[in-house]
Parts: sequence; structure tokens; C-alpha cells
Amino acid sequence: MPKAQLKKATPVMQAYQAFASAREPARPMARNLAIAFVAGGLVCVLGQAVSDFFVHVCGFSRKDAGNPTVAVLIALTCLLTGLGVFDKIARFTGAGTAIPVTGFANAMASAALESRSEGWVLGVGANMFKLAGAVIVWGVVAAFFIGLLHTLIAPGR
Repeated sequence: MPKAQLKKATPVMQAYQAFASAREPARPMARNLAIAFVAGGLVCVLGQAVSDFFVHVCGFSRKDAGNPTVAVLIALTCLLTGLGVFDKIARFTGAGTAIPVTGFANAMASAALESRSEGWVLGVGANMFKLAGAVIVWGVVAAFFIGLLHTLIAPGR
């Protein structure tokens, strides 16, 4: 951390913090938690319905239905983000739609939409993968170490 950020707060800064804290509205935590829980559950119910469609209508196995189910949820989220609907839903539901794969898809689509005026490669491609790059890198690193642990713990399987 730079030395400027390590300085102690001045009396004026402390007084302002007290002033602002006293006037900050209380957040309805129980309500927000309940809404996020229900919204996340509805995303899961939708995902289960899509998965069941692939199993019962398209003849996929339960295992094989997972990938197209995620693809449908991502495509639906990107469509809703492009239409401006997902942001309104997410504003109301909070973490309920931000945590699952829908939140990641929304973040990717939003970054792409914001930078489309800069062109396809340097705008959409570069800015969309600012977020995805970190997720992909840490996903690959985590997969490597999990694979390494699996190999060391259960060799010969």
C-alpha cells in the first residue's frame, strides 16, 4: 500500500465519517437475503427445467444434458442483458442472479456492450475478456492443482 493511504484519518475526516454514518439508511438485510435466496432458487429451477427438457424431449443422458443447459442459461442471460432486462432483474434480486453462471454471463455481455463502439477486436474482444481472463486463469490454475492432488492421492486410477 502507498504511504499516502497509510496515513491516519484527520479529525475533520473522522467527523465527516461519523456524520455520514449517522445519516446512512439502514439496509433491510433479512429482506435482501430472502430475495436473493428465492431468486437464486428460481435460477436453479429454470436450469433444472432446461436440463429436464434436454433429457426427456431431446433424449440426452443426465450427464450429457449439463453442457447444453449451461449454454442455454448463458444465451438467455446474454439476450436479457442486451435487451436491458437483466440489469433490472439483478437490481431487485441482488446476489440471487449475480452468483450463478447467469451473473458471469451478464458481466461478459455488459462489458461487450459497453465497448462495442471501439470495434470488435480492441473493443468487444479486449474488454469482454478483462473479466473472463482472470476467471479462466484462476480456473486453469485451480484445475491444475486439483488434478495434481488427485494424481498424488489416487495414483493408478
